[in-house]
Amino acid sequence: MKESLTELLAECEVLHGHMCAGQVLGARMAILGCELIGIVDPRGVDRRKLIVWVEIDRCMTDAVSAVTGVRLGKRSLKYVDYGKVAATFLNTETSKAVRIVALESSRALADERYSSLTGKRERQFKTYKEASNEDLFKIESVKVELKEFDLPGSPRSRVVCSSCKEGINDGREVQSSDGAYLCRPCAQGAYYSDEN
Repeated sequence: MKESLTELLAECEVLHGHMCAGQVLGARMAILGCELIGIVDPRGVDRRKLIVWVEIDRCMTDAVSAVTGVRLGKRSLKYVDYGKVAATFLNTETSKAVRIVALESSRALADERYSSLTGKRERQFKTYKEASNEDLFKIESVKVELKEFDLPGSPRSRVVCSSCKEGINDGREVQSSDGAYLCRPCAQGAYYSDEN
């Protein structure tokens, strides 16, 4: 990465709207993840080589997006709802992937290192900026199966749900026993319901 952590955190703050300890963890995680898989310029020449899966919809995710340039709309950012402060970084050119998880012990480390600071936020913010990667993260080499329908770029297929008549992209449809294509909400239930 060309930018320093301080410069990247400034960009994170602009995207996220404020600075917090989760932003610091996410920025550090993104820098480390890219480094470990051989991505030098994720928002420039390497942008088409990087896909990131985030496992939480919190501050950390915005930092990962700001630092790397991955976006849901570009299909380079994938969200898996595990509720974990974790992300997997994949270099699509080499298939090298790493999963990085924020250690629970980093919270206690912050309390231990800066016990004189009264605010938990301040203790974490300071510790997360300067602690070693080993003190903050669990790092594991992983294999990610990237399916054709998950690749960035134009949609590879589109069908219309036989029930609600809404379009469905990229193999997200379900085929019923009678061969009809259904969207997942019609086949399995939705997170929303009609008001009537």
